[in-house]
Amino acid sequence: MPPMTDPLERIAALGPVEPYRVKMVEPIKQTSPDERERLLVEAGYNLFRIPAEAVLVDLLTDSGTGAMSHYQWSALMQGDESYAGARSFFRFRDTVREVFGLPEVIPTHQGRAAEHLLFAELLKPGQRVLSNTFFDTTRANVEVAGAFADDLPAVEARDLGSQAPFKGDVDLLRLEAALKDASAGEIVGVVMTVTNNAGGGQPVSLANLRAASALCRRYGVLLILDASRIAENAFFIKEREEGCADRSVAEIVRAMGECADVLTMSAKKDGLVNIGGVLALRDTDLAERIRRRMVVTEGFPTYGGLAGRDMEAIAVGLKEVLDEQYLAHRIGQTRFLAGLLRDLGVPIIEPPGGHGVFVNARVFLPHIPVEQFPGQALAITLYSEGGIRGCEIGSVMFGLGSGHPELVRLAIPRRTYSNAQLGWVATTFAALRDKKSSIRGVRIVEEPPVLRHFTARFELV
Repeated sequence: MPPMTDPLERIAALGPVEPYRVKMVEPIKQTSPDERERLLVEAGYNLFRIPAEAVLVDLLTDSGTGAMSHYQWSALMQGDESYAGARSFFRFRDTVREVFGLPEVIPTHQGRAAEHLLFAELLKPGQRVLSNTFFDTTRANVEVAGAFADDLPAVEARDLGSQAPFKGDVDLLRLEAALKDASAGEIVGVVMTVTNNAGGGQPVSLANLRAASALCRRYGVLLILDASRIAENAFFIKEREEGCADRSVAEIVRAMGECADVLTMSAKKDGLVNIGGVLALRDTDLAERIRRRMVVTEGFPTYGGLAGRDMEAIAVGLKEVLDEQYLAHRIGQTRFLAGLLRDLGVPIIEPPGGHGVFVNARVFLPHIPVEQFPGQALAITLYSEGGIRGCEIGSVMFGLGSGHPELVRLAIPRRTYSNAQLGWVATTFAALRDKKSSIRGVRIVEEPPVLRHFTARFELV
């Protein structure tokens, strides 16, 4: 790239202006390449095993890693820690009802707890659940219940480089065919994940969600909305979907909620908090059965494994996340990093999603066969080179033969990193680009039976 001489051009290159100012800082430790190599060996080349203090820019996940606002910190001090019927629960419940429109509200300690409670109550061995694309914990909770999880992504999702606006959609033709051909009781529900995380953080259109909901109601199955990143999805709908430009994000989120029979949410994403989850339902009987079940594992139904102060913070965060100025910056940061990588020739899923940039490791490292996990190899080298922690989303996470693209997700925490720090990510990729032929694949030497990517150990090939 030629050097920039125009001051305005240099300013524009800094990325979107933050709609907040820094009030507290957390020091970041610098490590040497030798230290990072030692830590990788000790961790079995699994970035989940790397100590967080040894990471310079941590893009492993956007789940629970963001910064809370001063309003949220103030709300923490109002937490009612009563065991049953705490004031904080009712504030939490009323906010969830207002934002999403589902009447039965159950707090959980995080999103996967909501999934576990729901699927443990709903599913019997041999049944099926369909989805636009299951993410790891959702799929695991279905399969642990003895059921089958089937992905039906939109046709457009297959072309990682296309600019199709709603590549997170479910394939409605395949969905209707599956529902029509299934025997009675075989398919229990359809999970619509918004945005579609495993598919690259791609949004689902409101039209697609409504059509899927209509099919579910026609065939008597539940539409389960994974709303973890629903505000980001609504921002894309407002920006891209015909007839939605004049609607507020809050209105679009409510319209999405109206499509659902059940809503699960990791509040660690678009709840803007560090811990917490939501399970909301329309069916009072199902909700009561889940409440009876949760007492054994999660706690009393009005706290669900959370402190009152956490429910207070979620109630504030669910409102703050609907701020369109915040969302414009949030998604603008993702686009900023995507633009830097694109200019360097780094292949990414297009268009950039809401919560991170997904690098196509299979294309970036064509010399590494799928059997040697190019996504994991790239993630390891990114940390070794620049102290940056990303997350493999490919054959390690979903299994060889899954057909899932070999990706590295660079998930951007909310309100946390500056654009200069994201610039360091691009600088590190520039260094890798020039020596990528020397990057080696990996093999698995130890793995658990479920969710292996969290704890597996690797060695370099």
